Amino acid sequence: MVSIRKTSNVYFFTATNLNWIKLLEDDAHKNIVINSLKFLSDNGRIKVLGFVIMPNHIHLIWQILTPHKNEDVQRDFLKYTAQQIKFSLIKKDSPLLDDILVNAKDRRYQLWERNPFWFELDNTDTLLQKLNYIHNNPLQTKWQLADCAEDYPFSSARFYKTNNSTFDFLVHYIALM
Repeated sequence: MVSIRKTSNVYFFTATNLNWIKLLEDDAHKNIVINSLKFLSDNGRIKVLGFVIMPNHIHLIWQILTPHKNEDVQRDFLKYTAQQIKFSLIKKDSPLLDDILVNAKDRRYQLWERNPFWFELDNTDTLLQKLNYIHNNPLQTKWQLADCAEDYPFSSARFYKTNNSTFDFLVHYIALM
């Protein structure tokens, strides 16, 4: 088992839409997530090692770059994507707005469940297991979004299978070794 450098700050991260509502079925909403990952990468806050965007949740493997903190990057990413998706739903006068209406003290709408799941990856075996899980998520019987992992367009699977990707922000995990 090869260890990832302890100082590498590599995390597996999962965020779920409120009540598992399929807010990410719309490709425009998936692109909001992708554009946010690109922005964070271009601005030296993260390196994205793997991802998949499912209809109601996302999985990421990302490295948080110094001096940034995991909690700050997560907060900013979720806040920005929530705002942009909310604006999109308002513009389309989507009935999904009723499903995310919460009227809490600090917000009227909530897109993401509170307390996303995350943990630090400290070895390559676990990283590869999570990367495999991410890439195979669209193939699950429940979803059947593609026949093979690299055919699902909102994932890093094609990058790892062919070394080609439309996502220029992706970094191969080998670069961490």
